[in-house]
Amino acid sequence: MKAIIPRIELVTLIGKIQNIVPQKPTIPILGNILLEARDDQIILSATDLTVSMRAYTDAQVLEEGSMTLPAKKFIQLVRELTAPQVELHAASPEIVFINSGTSHFKISGMHSSEFPALPDLSEGARFSLPGPVLKEMLARTVFAAGREDNRQVLNGVHLEYANKTATFTATDGKRIAKLQTAIDLGDTEGASYILPVKAVEEIIKILDTKEGLCQFSLMQDKIALEMGSMTLIAKLISGIYPNLGQIIPEKKETSISLHREELISLLRQVSLFTSDDNPAVRFTFAPGELHLAVMSGRHGEGRVNMPVNYGGERVEIAFNPHYFLDFLRHCKDESVGFDFTGPYNPGLITDSSSALFTIMPMRLEGATGAA
Repeated sequence: MKAIIPRIELVTLIGKIQNIVPQKPTIPILGNILLEARDDQIILSATDLTVSMRAYTDAQVLEEGSMTLPAKKFIQLVRELTAPQVELHAASPEIVFINSGTSHFKISGMHSSEFPALPDLSEGARFSLPGPVLKEMLARTVFAAGREDNRQVLNGVHLEYANKTATFTATDGKRIAKLQTAIDLGDTEGASYILPVKAVEEIIKILDTKEGLCQFSLMQDKIALEMGSMTLIAKLISGIYPNLGQIIPEKKETSISLHREELISLLRQVSLFTSDDNPAVRFTFAPGELHLAVMSGRHGEGRVNMPVNYGGERVEIAFNPHYFLDFLRHCKDESVGFDFTGPYNPGLITDSSSALFTIMPMRLEGATGAA
């Protein structure tokens, strides 16, 4: 293998795949990246066996070939180089020489045959979705997913397809984020997939720098995203996602209207007085007003209020302010709708989009009243 590539292109290519390389690989080869030179392209691949990514860029290929290199050392070295061109020359299947200006290095790697083969993407349902739409669906749900939950199915975003509609849902058991968009999977009547959080976060990063259509391939145990010069493949989480339909409250025609920025500001203020022992903020709805209060023996207390279009009986309900803030930050409008049916039932936050954000209440002694 022998190829010449602009350093800046190689740095960009590395930046696309570096987060896939596991910090503590379970087997040595996973700490390497696969380097291929063929068809006037340099192709880099990385995998942790759950999420894999392949990215390529144009290069001057003098001799085709492939090998794997230790990711950390290779990435650090390329970023320290200063000459505009980098020459990669594999003297054997396990040794590559890197020449750049007056700098010359030799790195020992591993044979490319040891690198896990990336799966075939020719099978499975395929559909296209505009990048900005897909980014919205994923970014406005993944924040609510579990991260290290013992229930593995919660450590991902659930994608359910039915009636030409894709529903994206995430929950950690304390909150639920749900959005919908129209897609067409041809003859597919219905399907269910759970995308791991790591894959979703990498897809969002890709979509931050890309416009246009994304090509999705959905298979029984994996999902693939192809966009431009990048391909991401993720092993789906196995299991049955919980039925959340009965938990998500119905949106009322006369929701309580909350000014989003004002409520964000007030919640940030009172949340300073919460603690691990007392993480809740008391929401008190009274005619025309919303009162927020926190009382902490260690930190003191905070009380704020804002006008709202509420005309019912006085009622109190407690929420985790950080979860409430997460939802408000992912809403789009100047004002959001809020619905609840009592101090012990979930609350629903909505805006003008398809988003349904459900937040579970926290125990509140002495709560009275009914909405």
